[in-house]
Amino acid sequence: MKRGGILNPTLNRILAETGHTDLLTICDRGFPVPMGIERLDLALTDGIPTVLDTVRAIYGEFLIDSVIVTEEMRQASPERYRELTEALPDVAFRIVSHQQFKDICVESRAVIRTGDTIPYANIMIVSG
Repeated sequence: MKRGGILNPTLNRILAETGHTDLLTICDRGFPVPMGIERLDLALTDGIPTVLDTVRAIYGEFLIDSVIVTEEMRQASPERYRELTEALPDVAFRIVSHQQFKDICVESRAVIRTGDTIPYANIMIVSG
């Protein structure tokens, strides 16, 4: 039995299989996951877990080179953007439009869906 850290076996497998510079998308409950990409649904109910909860759990066990977020997040959900920058203090942030984010998402190794209800609370991790 694992002592702690990430307990979800599918998420552990995805993290272990992710290579250098691969993309992992962590999205809110309404994000349109592209067809053909592995989807891990962690959503339990509205707001549980959040994208921020999931990022914090992954950050403790995974090497993150940089992240991609949207300009729409900074405008519509500035508090969430601030929380993410504080949770990832040594990580570079790249800002793109929501449409660019969706276009880039098709290159993701996997998409991890949360129960987050914060507008545009999506983040793409570039593996280190």
